[in-house]
Amino acid sequence: MKNKKKNLFYFVTLIVILSGCDDNYISSIPDYPVRLQLNLTSTYPTFRDNPNSYLVFDKPVLATDRVGYGGVLAYVGFDGNYYAFDLACPYEAKQSIKVTPNDLGQVVCETCGTVYDISYGIGSPVKGPSKEILKRYKTSMQGDVLYITN
Repeated sequence: MKNKKKNLFYFVTLIVILSGCDDNYISSIPDYPVRLQLNLTSTYPTFRDNPNSYLVFDKPVLATDRVGYGGVLAYVGFDGNYYAFDLACPYEAKQSIKVTPNDLGQVVCETCGTVYDISYGIGSPVKGPSKEILKRYKTSMQGDVLYITN
């Protein structure tokens, strides 16, 4: 009986921990639709497998594109994975105040001065007043197409 209670305790603890690992988080950036399809062979060949490179989408390219609240930053991390973030600074939380990528795997808000580390897909603030991470979007590869959605 004692082992059953112990096993039940571990099982419940594991469920609680795993449910807390969800990628949903509350952001100061409002939810706007995000839907981009980037063909990495024909349209964006230099972006494919090119760590620390980025693409900025502040306006839709195709009629079906949706670019979130402040625009979308597509990024190839130092680990070679694809990541996507909203361009709006979460500290300012205004559609018109956007972060700008640099060559160090970071983005910077020129208004509040916050520097966010995007090098491995987290988007966490490393300098400045913001305590909130950048709003992230989902990325998935199917063939030669990178899909970015929310």
